[in-house]
Amino acid sequence: MAFYLVTGGAGFIGSHLTDELVRRGHRVRVVDNLVTGRRQNLAQAGGVDFIEGDLADLAVARRACAGVDVVLHQAAIPSVPRSVEDPLTSHQANIDATLHVLLAAREAGVRRVVYAGSSSAYGDTPALPKTESMAPSPLSPYALQKLVGEQYGQLFMRLYGLETVTIRYFNVFGPRQDPSSPYSGVISLFITALSEGRAPTIYGDGEQTRDFTYVANVVDGVLRACEVPGVAGDVINVATGSRISINGLFRALRDLIGARVEPVYAPARLGDVRDSQADITKAQRLLGYAPIVAFEDGLKKTVDWYRSSHVTVA
Repeated sequence: MAFYLVTGGAGFIGSHLTDELVRRGHRVRVVDNLVTGRRQNLAQAGGVDFIEGDLADLAVARRACAGVDVVLHQAAIPSVPRSVEDPLTSHQANIDATLHVLLAAREAGVRRVVYAGSSSAYGDTPALPKTESMAPSPLSPYALQKLVGEQYGQLFMRLYGLETVTIRYFNVFGPRQDPSSPYSGVISLFITALSEGRAPTIYGDGEQTRDFTYVANVVDGVLRACEVPGVAGDVINVATGSRISINGLFRALRDLIGARVEPVYAPARLGDVRDSQADITKAQRLLGYAPIVAFEDGLKKTVDWYRSSHVTVA
């Protein structure tokens, strides 16, 4: 049994990681400032050591890392539009906090830090699928900040011997994704609008594509990265390895929910990439990873969760 710290563990992805670690019998500590996380997301993860605090405060990071074996650094403000509107706050959450976690992990003798990277680091390079060897080309403060976090992790490994692994996420979705925020993932926003008979907004022409990845796949990939030897310093895509347009996503959800509305189109947003699809060959080779939940099954699971969570879905 290992002792894990999940930063941002009361959030969407972090709480799913926490649940699975508890299920496997590990000891878990969560640190979260509850700006976007929710305590109720941890309701079924009994026995978790919870620290409410902001990792932009180095003292909080030191307290959180004390005594732990592995850090899963999920804490962030994961929003391109918000970073464009408010790059300073985004910087503090995504770069300052990451540096503090790395410093505290080094001081505490943590065995490995697994960092939540972002496919946004690839930018709008036309080649698909996106491979880890591509030169990054961030288009937004958020994308740049996540890339800097990766590079800080690699630097800490080279300078101080702290093992770090970056898992780059691609449009993760699933239960607990907050639909009440305008910065939430498009799937949660679409489900909420369609369930209420409202027309969801699509930015741009809707033909932009994404590699939507059900959260259980990410959990599996991240936890593999905690234990597999020989991956320290690597950047690894974890995704489905396929893509669908936003228009196609809308139609799939509309059919699944049984709604009868059409989307409203708005101008494309600054910082958004046109197309995204992961090459998961490296994850397969190094981690033994393969998606355990297909995109279509993940959509159904997500809609089913909304049906049971005080959202009226037709």
